[in-house]
Amino acid sequence: MNIKIGGSPESWGIRYPNDPNNTPWDRFLDEVSEVGYNWIELGQYGYLPTNPKELRTELDKRGLNLTAADVMGHLEEKSSWSELQEQVLQKGELVASLGGEFIVLCDGFYNDLETGKIIIPPPIRLPEDKWKQLIETTHRIADLTIRELNLRLIFHPCADTHVQYEDEVEKFLVDTDPSTVSLCLDIAHHAYRSGDPVSFMRNHHERIPYVHLKSVDSKLCKKIESENIPFGTAISMGVFPEPSVGSVDFQSFRNVLEEINYDGFAIVEQDMYKPPLNQPPLIAKRTREFLRNIGMG
Repeated sequence: MNIKIGGSPESWGIRYPNDPNNTPWDRFLDEVSEVGYNWIELGQYGYLPTNPKELRTELDKRGLNLTAADVMGHLEEKSSWSELQEQVLQKGELVASLGGEFIVLCDGFYNDLETGKIIIPPPIRLPEDKWKQLIETTHRIADLTIRELNLRLIFHPCADTHVQYEDEVEKFLVDTDPSTVSLCLDIAHHAYRSGDPVSFMRNHHERIPYVHLKSVDSKLCKKIESENIPFGTAISMGVFPEPSVGSVDFQSFRNVLEEINYDGFAIVEQDMYKPPLNQPPLIAKRTREFLRNIGMG
């Protein structure tokens, strides 16, 4: 197997590009490189330099390479198309110019990440007409991504969106074209909604060239589900602990990767809420060592 291990700004608690509490972008690049990662995601657009020459210089200084940029929007709403198209082209052109390979697409959150206020009214599970629109928009974005940018589209099922439960993800795979739409499996988001990322990876690995590595607190997940706690609040409650102490069975997941001879990316993306500046690099070092010890990278 060939696992390309990397890190993400989200593991440094970067939720908004201009938050004054953010780790400065150059410090993040220093720290993610010192941990031993060679690959990073772009993260929130505007956090890292958006001038391709400047960003290339900064990455080269540290032996880093860019893998992907993420795009998020309400795929089930026709009115979202122009904003989604703008995101894809703006972020995708930067990623493509720096040798990246992917656009990571997420459906939009149905509630506000900070306040929990409902943005998109129920039902949380989409009716058939809205689901068809979500699939149609995904295919349009895939076509745009390939035609204009020569990048690959990978869809990221995400908590508190309309593609989050395992049966929804499987339906999404059935309804989308495997030649143009692949999957980014976030193993903790999958487990957050009671899915089994180990068996899912084994069953659907042909559609999964890219994974996000993190874990969950399963007891806290049950409380979150029963009390309908919003995703943003769940992050601040610490629902995503560092991988070595969470509930996801990383050793079994690693064994599946070996079984299928996985050849792709595995990006550590531990969602954290406003951590102290000295905390993320310490967690990242422990996580990197943990992954090495179980034979991942």
